[in-house]
Amino acid sequence: LSVVDHYNRIDKVSSQKRVVGCLLGSQSKGILDVSNSFAVPFDEDDKDPDVYFLDHDYLESMYTMFKKVNAKEKIVGWYHTGPKLHPNDIKINDIIKNYCPESVLVIIDAKPRDLGLPTDAYIAVEEVHDDGTPTTKTFDHVKSEIGAEEAEEVGVEHLLRDIKDTTVGTLSQHLTTQVSALKSLQSKLQDISRYLGQVTEGKLPVNHPIIYQLQDVFNLLPNLNVPDLMKAFTVKTNDQNLVMYSASIIRAVIALHSLINNKTTNCAAEKEGSKKVEVEKEDKEEKEKDTKEDSNKKEVKS
Repeated sequence: LSVVDHYNRIDKVSSQKRVVGCLLGSQSKGILDVSNSFAVPFDEDDKDPDVYFLDHDYLESMYTMFKKVNAKEKIVGWYHTGPKLHPNDIKINDIIKNYCPESVLVIIDAKPRDLGLPTDAYIAVEEVHDDGTPTTKTFDHVKSEIGAEEAEEVGVEHLLRDIKDTTVGTLSQHLTTQVSALKSLQSKLQDISRYLGQVTEGKLPVNHPIIYQLQDVFNLLPNLNVPDLMKAFTVKTNDQNLVMYSASIIRAVIALHSLINNKTTNCAAEKEGSKKVEVEKEDKEEKEKDTKEDSNKKEVKS
């Protein structure tokens, strides 16, 4: 949220395409936990990637103040709102390494258009070429996820409990989740197809770890040409859909039943209320008649 706020504030007053900041956190058991961040003044020339400005003095002063608040949080890397890697990212990463030897770069898409996580994490590695040319620095993608601590999870659960829409059924939620998952899968398959196409055309070099991972993915895919397997998939899917549709119909019937009972109760209450009003009117008229008769009798006696 702080990164998005940083991007929105800069976007309103400047034509800068991306913003840069430092990530704070801690590392334990091979897992890097990023818990905080702060913005750093940054500017660059769009035409010349070698021309850029990063305010070192501001970075050091902000880091000193953050250490006074929480000494456990240290600089673990940096971020920018790419949304892709830039040619001068290696040079900026070398600067951040002065404060953190194992610096991590996190690219955060402040305006995501596709489904999935809007973050990508990278570490700088030395790439060895097969043709014997000198090694070059490049970024290697690492796995990342967005999580929350126990206190934050409790707060989010209470918030979701307050804003939960009770009119939305579980069937619609299940279908919406499936549609979102299929869209995300489609975008990933398109990225894989685009990458393999560029490798085939010679635009990108062959990356053997990526090819090995793709081969593992293809090996894990089931063989859908087997009739028994297709039948088993179809039967299981039909059974699950039958249970979902039956539960949805039962829920609709129960809701209609409750609505009819509510209508009946309201009608009965209205009838009782009208009867009470009529009885009160009759009692009032009888009392008025009795008072008139008593007054007439008194006049006759006099």
